[in-house]
Amino acid sequence: MRPFVVVFAVLALAVAAWVWRPWRSEPPVRPPRGAFVPSGPTGRALVWAVGDGADGGAAAQAVVARMRRKRFDRVLYLGDVYGGGILSTLRGDGSATDFHKRYDPVYGDFAKKTAPTPGNHEWPQRGDGYEPYWTAVFGRPPPAYYDFRVAGWQILSLNSQAPHGAGSQQLRWLRTRLRAPGTCRLAFWHRPRFSAGRHGDAPDMAPLWGALPGRAALVVAGHDHDMQRFKPIDGITQYVSGAGGHGHYALQRDPRLAFGNDRDDGALRIELRPGRARLAFVSAAGRILDTSTVRCVRAAGQRSPSA
Repeated sequence: MRPFVVVFAVLALAVAAWVWRPWRSEPPVRPPRGAFVPSGPTGRALVWAVGDGADGGAAAQAVVARMRRKRFDRVLYLGDVYGGGILSTLRGDGSATDFHKRYDPVYGDFAKKTAPTPGNHEWPQRGDGYEPYWTAVFGRPPPAYYDFRVAGWQILSLNSQAPHGAGSQQLRWLRTRLRAPGTCRLAFWHRPRFSAGRHGDAPDMAPLWGALPGRAALVVAGHDHDMQRFKPIDGITQYVSGAGGHGHYALQRDPRLAFGNDRDDGALRIELRPGRARLAFVSAAGRILDTSTVRCVRAAGQRSPSA
């Protein structure tokens, strides 16, 4: 057989396998049934938010080493678990092997403190990687979206990969969780509604975003491998914290940005207390790159925080 025929046959088989993708494991989207991630301290809490770093590499390890230097209460992992080699290129990331060889060595020590949301890399084979991993951590299968409370804030883990359009089950659920007055809510998911990075804005996220004005103060996402803080949009401040160690995506000039960094690896530190959040992008080297404070409106009858 001529060499070009062999090459053509191999490429054809690879394309056919990618289209068929028998390794995909996509169980039905699971709505929440009771608590999944336990609620945390009611007074003050230190929370880290970071995504796009679960590749087992040195840069990701450096980000986590910085996070470990001070006791924290929760980690919001903003999605994406990476594989490696030709099999990952062919089948995609987020397999059980990827979770155990690339996520767990970096983040596994504080898995029980972690509130996850899936990224686009691991969602297609969540039945093999994401769901079994978090089932082992928390003793029950992870819902596609859920909420919990920390330091007077309602934390909403939403899902940019599961159906989230008008009329979706996720959007209906979200609206039920937003019925109480006040804006002391932080929502997080993987693909940001707004971004000055490589991926740009995600118009499909508009339904979830549209439910939040007047009901939330903060949104945090990953996906773009950089750090971004937006000026308030619809009364909400959005952050992108995707510089977890898996490379950098260049930022474009964008008048909506209050801060951007596409050079450093790092994470978003969030100090929560009732009525207020203090946030800082911290590099893996320990430099404070940006600081901000966001205040929220508490429901009637709740005490105002002391100064």
